[in-house]
Amino acid sequence: MRQPRRRWKPSRPGRLIAEIVAVVVAGVVAFPLYWMVLSALKPTPEIQSADPRPWTLTPTFEHFERVLGSAGFARYFLNSVIVAVVVVALSMLLSFLAAVALTRFNFKGRTVLLVMLLVAQMVPVEALTIPLFFLMRSVGDVAPAFGTNELGSLMLVHLAFTLPFAIWMLRGFVAAVPRELEEAATVDGASRFRFTWQILFPLVAPGLVATSVLSFIHAWNDFLFAKTFIISNTENQTLPLAILVFFKPEENDWGAIMAGSTLMTIPVLVFFVFVQRRLVSGLAGAVKG
Repeated sequence: MRQPRRRWKPSRPGRLIAEIVAVVVAGVVAFPLYWMVLSALKPTPEIQSADPRPWTLTPTFEHFERVLGSAGFARYFLNSVIVAVVVVALSMLLSFLAAVALTRFNFKGRTVLLVMLLVAQMVPVEALTIPLFFLMRSVGDVAPAFGTNELGSLMLVHLAFTLPFAIWMLRGFVAAVPRELEEAATVDGASRFRFTWQILFPLVAPGLVATSVLSFIHAWNDFLFAKTFIISNTENQTLPLAILVFFKPEENDWGAIMAGSTLMTIPVLVFFVFVQRRLVSGLAGAVKG
């Protein structure tokens, strides 16, 4: 009887070296975040000091108070939440349905559509900003809620850039579900609609979580589209634009800039903490697919 092949395990010195390298890489990645929070807590004289130190003996929250007390910050925060939540919800729903259609149905032009999804991800965002601006201005003549200076324009643009990647990513998860499972559900009397939402949807949940995180980050941190499409209506500006208030011609308020950046990072971290378990399995499944 053939014995099962043993799984290769790294030697102890090799494992130690790998762990050291992982810690060094994690430290390099986390250092900008640490410096941002540190600068937000430093008094202004320490920030402007010619001899910066990686610590502070007199932390202060005056920068956070100045940012939270600035006019319109709460409104900008709410606008960012609305745009990010709507984009995440719609991208998850539409990408799931599109992935099911591309995987479970055979129709003319399916291969062409898949190639177009790949091509859409290769186009630089900067090259499409101006054409999209004129397109949204034309759309605003028909549907004012989706024209320039409206949050609807940001939602549409973010969906246009998020859906190709989300569809391509979820396609691997849907394809990994065996067709025999659908056939068994059909024999048991389940309709295609019931199978899709009660069986298939929970099975691809890790992939949905992974795409939702990427969609949320893309919509939450966006500055280019918000600056381009929201021109004169300051009430519809998003949170990244609120930090521009502290970039002044005479002298930048770096303490407030770092405090505002820290406040912007908190919702992303909170969202990541809630979905981290499914995110890891989702990214692993994407690699396999």
